[in-house]
Amino acid sequence: MDQSTDNVTPRVHRSRISVPYSWWAGDTASRFFRNIRDEQRLSGTTCEQCRKVYIPPRKTCPTCFTPIESWVDVAGHGTLISYTVARRQLRAIPKPVPVIFGLIRLDGANTALLHYIDEVDPDDVSIGMRLEVSFAEERSGGIQDIQYFRPERNSTEGE
Repeated sequence: MDQSTDNVTPRVHRSRISVPYSWWAGDTASRFFRNIRDEQRLSGTTCEQCRKVYIPPRKTCPTCFTPIESWVDVAGHGTLISYTVARRQLRAIPKPVPVIFGLIRLDGANTALLHYIDEVDPDDVSIGMRLEVSFAEERSGGIQDIQYFRPERNSTEGE
């Protein structure tokens, strides 16, 4: 009996299946999320060998592959290093479009955090602009506990 599939047309079934799931974030990410939820504090891991600070935190240094055990707090503000604007509403985007997604390198970190940018018109966003964190009022221990980043407010404002 010939088992060849050369002449078989594959069948494709198109559907909209929702597959909800949950998973454990692990020790490192869990600590990161607890710090945000409980203390509104951003912390990353720092590699003792190459001195890089990772946020989001890493358990192993991706540069020198050294296990990381040291933690350090980083600032709640930083520099926008890249961004994109989503203008088409998709189910995966829970906010109404346009939505700005940015890579923010927080002061004290060597890597960038991907998150929403708000309180600014998409046409006014630019690489290099200074941003600060805005924490959600109700926090549950996930990345959405950071509500978004917004343009940094002048520290002397209102004086």
